[in-house]
Amino acid sequence: MLPVERQKKIMELLKIKKVLKLSELTEKLDISIETLRRDLNILDKEGKIKKIYGGVKIVETTFGESEMSERMAGQLEEKRKIGQVCSEFINDGDCIFIDSGSTTFQIANYIKTKKNITVITNSIPVISELLNSDIEIIIIGGKVRHSEQSVVAYDYIFNFSELNIVKAFICAGGITIEKGISDYNLEEAITRKKIIELAKEIYIAADSTKFGKDVTVSITPLDKVDYIITDCNLDKSWINEFEKTNTNLIITD
Repeated sequence: MLPVERQKKIMELLKIKKVLKLSELTEKLDISIETLRRDLNILDKEGKIKKIYGGVKIVETTFGESEMSERMAGQLEEKRKIGQVCSEFINDGDCIFIDSGSTTFQIANYIKTKKNITVITNSIPVISELLNSDIEIIIIGGKVRHSEQSVVAYDYIFNFSELNIVKAFICAGGITIEKGISDYNLEEAITRKKIIELAKEIYIAADSTKFGKDVTVSITPLDKVDYIITDCNLDKSWINEFEKTNTNLIITD
């Protein structure tokens, strides 16, 4: 097993149990204590774990939100398919907003050949992905959130009323029928709320793990959402629930 694979496995185990003894990790990974300590030193320097006497514990991020780099790797195939389906709703000539989530990021991979597209975004990874394409990019100004690799905007920096957004692709930390769309960070929520007010069509791009969660900050009720695009691992009971709403639930192959 490669070091990066071992380190990923260590983090997966810590997400379940939060605190683990060194002896537990060497047994589960079938590695020597010296190899384990090398991996733990790397994870400790990255700020993902904290060493304690005889073991380690996971470092919880603010409001339960995991780091962007970690989320980029999670449910990757599902997110790619969601991004591809989202791109099928984007037409040549559209002005769209792409949010700063790991799922919405995948949309950028599938729109580079479209003509006369304008992308408004607060996502640094989306900007990097599209930088060498012919797509016109408008960056929302504001404060950079390092953990999310995003820009959170303020009215005095960016004039939202000037935007003419046809379609907005928004990410979510939680989705419920009763409370709608929610997420973890207040500053991100302010940007999303403003975009939802302006855009003609609202698309939520979220993998199936987000369903049934109502997290820190409310973004919008379901009646303001036109489409939710998710993966095929979604429990089928949600299909019946969404038939009672005006929101279109689209499940990838």
